[in-house]
Amino acid sequence: MRKILIVDDDQKTRTLLKAYLEKNQYEVLLSHNGETFLSEFQRYFDELSMVILDVMLPDTDGFALCKEVRRRSNIPIIMLTASSDETDRVVGLELGADDYIAKPYSPRELLARIKAIHRRSGTESLAAPRFYRFVGFTLDTTERSVTDVNGQLVALTGLDFQLLKYFVEHPGEILDRTILSEQTRGRDAGPLDRSLDVQISRMRLRLNDTGKHPLLIKTVRGAGYVFSAEVSSSAVP
Repeated sequence: MRKILIVDDDQKTRTLLKAYLEKNQYEVLLSHNGETFLSEFQRYFDELSMVILDVMLPDTDGFALCKEVRRRSNIPIIMLTASSDETDRVVGLELGADDYIAKPYSPRELLARIKAIHRRSGTESLAAPRFYRFVGFTLDTTERSVTDVNGQLVALTGLDFQLLKYFVEHPGEILDRTILSEQTRGRDAGPLDRSLDVQISRMRLRLNDTGKHPLLIKTVRGAGYVFSAEVSSSAVP
């Protein structure tokens, strides 16, 4: 599992990011100031896949931390800035940051930036898990197969597998129809396009998740769908 160290002096932000990124299969370490960040970085720097630095901190600033990190390591760095001044962003990039995000931002945007940097640096595919397990089922991303608790293959189409894979990669997240259609079909779902809903109904049937109150893929009225089962992942069987 990829490990990310985040420093931000706002407790609410730290808690939100930790919960969101952990749902997306990241291990998250948190620091509230420069001193604790440097201590955690020194302890875990050979295990980290990225650091995320808030520019404004009570005892130092993100620029000083960026410079120190870059002096010791080539680990990817994302900087968070509340300033609309382009100078802050330029300084961060000149000091060796890989990307920056201006506040306010959404956790989804940050996750997209993290994944993009991991892809560019080659760490995303190396660290990505192969197996996902949930309530007796095992999804194998290499074989592109799903087996039940008895080891029997579950009959899924290619689109079904792609959709289920996206669900298990984002457990507990409310995913709207647009995102799901883009991930599985490469296009937006129009307001009258019910193909996604039909596909999910079929998948529920294949996973024995039928009835008035499905346990795996739940409908969130007016928002989309959520995969509510607990998911574990690993690189080996």
